[in-house]
Amino acid sequence: MSTSTAIQKRIQLLKQEYNRLKAGKDSLLRIIDEAEIPESVYNSNAIENSTLTLKETEKILLEMEVSRNVSLREVFEAKNLARIMEYIQTERVLFFGNKSSDELSKETLLLLHQMLLGNIDESIAGRLRKKGEYVRIGTFIAIAPEHVERMLEEVLIEYSSNHISYFVDKISRFHLQFETIHPFNDGNGRIGRVLINYQLYKLGFPGIIIRDKEKTAYYRSFGEYRDDKQTKTIERIISLALMEALHKRIAYLKGSKIIEASEYAAKQKKPVTVILNAAKRQTIPAFREKGVWKIGAELLLI
Repeated sequence: MSTSTAIQKRIQLLKQEYNRLKAGKDSLLRIIDEAEIPESVYNSNAIENSTLTLKETEKILLEMEVSRNVSLREVFEAKNLARIMEYIQTERVLFFGNKSSDELSKETLLLLHQMLLGNIDESIAGRLRKKGEYVRIGTFIAIAPEHVERMLEEVLIEYSSNHISYFVDKISRFHLQFETIHPFNDGNGRIGRVLINYQLYKLGFPGIIIRDKEKTAYYRSFGEYRDDKQTKTIERIISLALMEALHKRIAYLKGSKIIEASEYAAKQKKPVTVILNAAKRQTIPAFREKGVWKIGAELLLI
């Protein structure tokens, strides 16, 4: 499958507006990116069954005490993932030039994995699975470790040499391939979601958040790919998340007054469910902050 022409056109128009509005407003965009880190960390870890709440994640990242006993591992998982997200945000100028050497590489993957698993499990941090190290994802057993490096190199080459596919389709396929290989003993999901943003940053887009509430569809996409090589579900997840990220930044770049979707529904004299369904489909310029749907107050429902 591939992203529909209609969705491609919507993303193109949003990107054009985003590019027009962001000139001279790098500091505002940095603030938005930084403010999203706790929510992004929370959701990515929650997908991996972390018990931390969003509020607990925020407190941990601010070096504040939480009101219950939290495992040291979960503390480091939150801090390390935040550090990676900050790293690819602040270093994107160095990462994403125009040279071919700036393409995603195995060395970059190993560096990010070392950052993720540091202080958690140094014995597996920053290296691929080796002989005898098998991993299971649900009922699926990932490829044998002796094939990991070769297959990872192949998908990296395929990604960097594919200049034809639409970028969302290209990123989606890479993500499915990466998670199917499962090159590391631990942290594959979190690294895979970080790489989506790495790839989007390189193309001049903002990062996205794949949310824990979308976990069922997200996990289903891997089964669809393994069984039938279908990519439609993950393409839709990434497309919708990207439009949401663009809508959010456009609203702030315009200086809009941000209100909750429920208030917006009242102003439009529409049922809240209608507005929320439109928000989920991204047919209105809505976005989430801490799980709450919001929108620019002056925008009219079409």
